[in-house]
Amino acid sequence: MKLKFRDHAVKSSDYMTQAASSRDANVDSPNSSSLDIDALRQRLSLYILQEMHEDNEISDDAFREVIADVIANDEYSKSLTLSEKRDLAASIFNKMRRLDILQPMMDDPGITEIMVNGANCIFFEKSGRLYQSSLRFKDAEYLESVITSFFSRANRPLNESSPIADLRLPDGSRANAVLPPVAPDGPIFTIRKFTGVRPDMETLIRQGFINREASDYLSSAVISKKTIFICGGTGSGKTTFLNTLSSFIPKHERVVTIEDSAELRLQGIDNLVRLEARLPGPDGHGSIDIGKLIRTALRMRPDRIIVGEVRGEEAAEMLHALHTGHPGSLCTGHANSCTEMLNRLATMVMAGSSLPFDAVIRQIEMGIDILVHIRRNSDGKRVINEICRMGPSSNDRLIALPVFIRKEQNLEKHVAINS
Repeated sequence: MKLKFRDHAVKSSDYMTQAASSRDANVDSPNSSSLDIDALRQRLSLYILQEMHEDNEISDDAFREVIADVIANDEYSKSLTLSEKRDLAASIFNKMRRLDILQPMMDDPGITEIMVNGANCIFFEKSGRLYQSSLRFKDAEYLESVITSFFSRANRPLNESSPIADLRLPDGSRANAVLPPVAPDGPIFTIRKFTGVRPDMETLIRQGFINREASDYLSSAVISKKTIFICGGTGSGKTTFLNTLSSFIPKHERVVTIEDSAELRLQGIDNLVRLEARLPGPDGHGSIDIGKLIRTALRMRPDRIIVGEVRGEEAAEMLHALHTGHPGSLCTGHANSCTEMLNRLATMVMAGSSLPFDAVIRQIEMGIDILVHIRRNSDGKRVINEICRMGPSSNDRLIALPVFIRKEQNLEKHVAINS
């Protein structure tokens, strides 16, 4: 493609390849931050935007060539060093096609979460720890323009009348944005990156996440088609551990996975079907929820169904699947303990079912076999806190009986003491 500008024709450039591959290893070490460079970036970005109004659908590679050519032909830019030109080119590209100053964080594989609490307050999570970034947006209006442009490219409406939006990126990462007036202190933007990390059980044992005895207990439970519910707080590693446990599913089985956002990466199962919920379209219609996907999965002759996260009325559909010849499910949910997870599950089932409370209790008691609670310590380390088996209910109370409990740093087998 050859794009015609008023003053020159855009052509390929080897320099742009260098600029595109240039990355700053430290996300908090900004590129040239002088006022002149910032003004130059703004001027060149505006110039490119005006000249490319008919070619805004060109590929990223072609767009990088455009940027390189504009910089090469700009009189002021000629005084910049090669390194400054590389930084300027990457900065313009990130501003116009990516997430502006946040893009180096997106490109850093060690960063797992990015939290923007306004133009002057940016945090990120790296190796399980939270850090405050020195990066700053120009002002709240500029931050909002970056966020809305990002969502607009994915055809997701985000404005004053629809100030809250969620988005799944092509790589599986998830983004959430909240704009004023819902966010009175300025736009809020959160990205949970999909790392693709799938540690095997031996790695988790070496890291102290689980011990050998508990590992054998859970792997045997998966093989024998026990239904396992993994719970914990946000970012505790529930989905990662579900991925690990799934490696023990017999390879001949037909497995259906159901998720809000496709994060599970099951390996070695040829007869695998993946289903993903769909958010409403720009017109507010067309959504497909987890409950509907569970009902659909039942028509696919699954040997077992894996639900990435149970968070609402779909819990009733999940229990129905367990009681219609589909044991061995693996599910996750948010809770601070195994007992709390059972109570939350009962509440969710009641919300999506007309069954009386005592019937709900019996369904959960008969449908769930094992619960695993994962926690993240203050140092960022993730560990299994407890493993429980389903006990007999008492006075319509669901009972989680401890099998393994973490005491200080060690996960120990629980020994019941008869009173």
